[in-house]
Formats: sequence, C-alpha cells, structure tokens
Amino acid sequence: MMRVAVLLGGMSAEREVSLRSGEQVIAALRTAGFEVTRVEVGEDLRAVIAALTPAPDVVFNALHGRFGEDGTIQGVLDYLGIPYTHSGVRASALAMDKAAAKAVFAHAGLPVAPHRIIDIAELADHDPLPPPYVVKPVNEGSSVGVHIVKPGDNSRARIVKDWHYGPAMVEQFIPGRELTVGVLDDHALVVTEILSEESFYDYHAKYSAGGSRHVVPADIPAEVAQQARDVALAAHRALGCRGASRADLRYDDASGRLVLLEVNTQPGMTATSLLPEQARYVGMDFPALCAWMVERAACRV
Repeated sequence: MMRVAVLLGGMSAEREVSLRSGEQVIAALRTAGFEVTRVEVGEDLRAVIAALTPAPDVVFNALHGRFGEDGTIQGVLDYLGIPYTHSGVRASALAMDKAAAKAVFAHAGLPVAPHRIIDIAELADHDPLPPPYVVKPVNEGSSVGVHIVKPGDNSRARIVKDWHYGPAMVEQFIPGRELTVGVLDDHALVVTEILSEESFYDYHAKYSAGGSRHVVPADIPAEVAQQARDVALAAHRALGCRGASRADLRYDDASGRLVLLEVNTQPGMTATSLLPEQARYVGMDFPALCAWMVERAACRV
C-alpha cells in the first residue's frame, strides 16, 4: 500500500484554509486506499523533516500561501528526494510572485491588465493608477489583503495604515464577471463563474459557506469559454506547472475583454473549493482527484 504524508497548516495567512483542505484530503486518500499520515506544519522545519523520516512514498502538499506554495517546501522535499504533488520549485515561486507571473504571462502573449509594483506608502499620497484599481500583496494568495479603490474613494489612508504585506501590486480593475478554470496536466477542465455576495470574491467569499455561488459551466458564449480554457492551459504551461492548477480570469461582457489575473498552483481542496467542483463536473469524484494527484507526484522537476 502506498504511504502518503499530507502536509497541512503552515505559517501563512492561509493556515486555517490549509488545515481544512488537508483534513478533507486525508479522508479522501484513505477512501481511495492509501496509507495516510497527517503532518501538521509549523515554524519548526526540523520537526517536519522528522515527521517525514523514514520517508513516505509521496507527500501530498496541502499547504497554502508563503512557505507552502512559493517553492520553499518544494525545495526541502526536492532535497530530501521525496516525490510531492503539485508544481515544483520554479513554477511555484513564479506563480506566487504576482509581478514575476505577470511578466511570464505577458511574454507568452496572454492577456493581462495594466499594473505597477509600488511601496505601499505611495498610496497615501496619490492614486498610482487611474481609479478604479485593485491593490493586492505581491506574495499572498486567497485574496488576502486585496482592496478595490474606486473613483472618489477615501480608503487609501486606511489601506496603508493596515498594510503589512511588503510591496503591493496595483492593477487596473476589470469590470464584468469572475471566471476560473482548473487544469489537470495538459487538460483544461470547465469554466466556472463565481457570483459573490461580497463586493468582490474576497477571502470570506471564498471560504465561508454561502459566501459565493458557483455556476458550472459558466453561462457565457462558447467561444469565450474556449478562450478561457485556452488561456488557463497556456498559463499553466508558461509557468511550467505540473499536476493541478487553477487560473482566475475576468470577463467584461460589454467589451468582450478577457483578462488573466493569476494562476494558483495549490488550488483549495475544501468543501467550497472550485477545483474539486470542476473535477466532479467532468466525472472525477474527490477521492479520485486526490489519487490522481498522488499518482503524478514527482520531485526535482
């Protein structure tokens, strides 16, 4: 029986999400017939390495955010020679760094929104871009720290006061609809539209029951759906991702503009998560999806 260690928790702002993802992955892998060990990750790397000794056959990486999906734990597992799920060091680091990822996407000819990287103090003095625009951390996920600044908005000083994320990306706000597409290796799944009860698809909307509603497949023209799937697959390849990823996009009905926002190399695996929902739509239940990831685990890639 294959022995799988599931890493969950971590030290990022997304720790609670990772714990929820990991527990559901553990249950699914046991259902699928794997011998599973739970490894809760904290600040002590030596404890993590000890928990992985003797080495399992595979590590299922259910960590999110910094140290979990930015190439850090991937490098540790590469050094230990333990195959792990999801993307390797390079793709993980590129995708987590929004500025680097945008550069890769632009070089690949993919549609991205105008943006700038700033020291957050600049926001207190003036609008770095014509409003409306989005302010987001360069190296966080799950919409942590994301704000929309609208014309006449007086929130800039508050954003600066509460900011503790380092450099910020300011990006032109794209009106319209929130779309997402999961990718499994060389196959884009289906397009989901996300309808949020919040002002935008923020952390609460992503992970709270009732925070958002998912329309699968999205009610959009067939040619737009195909374009979204093509962009998601091209972004996955441009970053060098392996296994599963999920691309987030915006689609403006009025102009027909489709824009790639970012790629998540560690898609959420909770009850409200998008990738498991898309996999179910194409006939792959949750245990089968988790098993698929384990079977394609690798290291030093």
